[in-house]
Amino acid sequence: MKGIWYGVILVSLVAATGCAGRRADVVIDPAGVDMARYQQDLAQCQEIAKQVRHRALGGAVGGAVVGGAVGGIVGNGETAEKGAGAGAVVGVARGAAATRREKQLVIKNCLRERGYKVLN
Repeated sequence: MKGIWYGVILVSLVAATGCAGRRADVVIDPAGVDMARYQQDLAQCQEIAKQVRHRALGGAVGGAVVGGAVGGIVGNGETAEKGAGAGAVVGVARGAAATRREKQLVIKNCLRERGYKVLN
């Protein structure tokens, strides 16, 4: 069981740093836009989006519980442990993806509020 939690922590850290280093994939209509000002606004909106809480760890815990329960029902203690580990990894991935989507939404809404025509 100890090995599973080390794996969960490692995957959580990788997921969190992957979210932090990613730039926003925002497409705007550049017609009439001062691109220098846009870059400043984008940077400010990205700062605001950092307020979104990371869901990777919560997803890992939930996934481990579900995976462990399913493994315990269909097998023995070893199967439950493997199921918990697999569930944790899936949970981390789902939580990280949800966090990325929410950050993107915050950035796009922020830019819209500042008058940009966001196309995606």
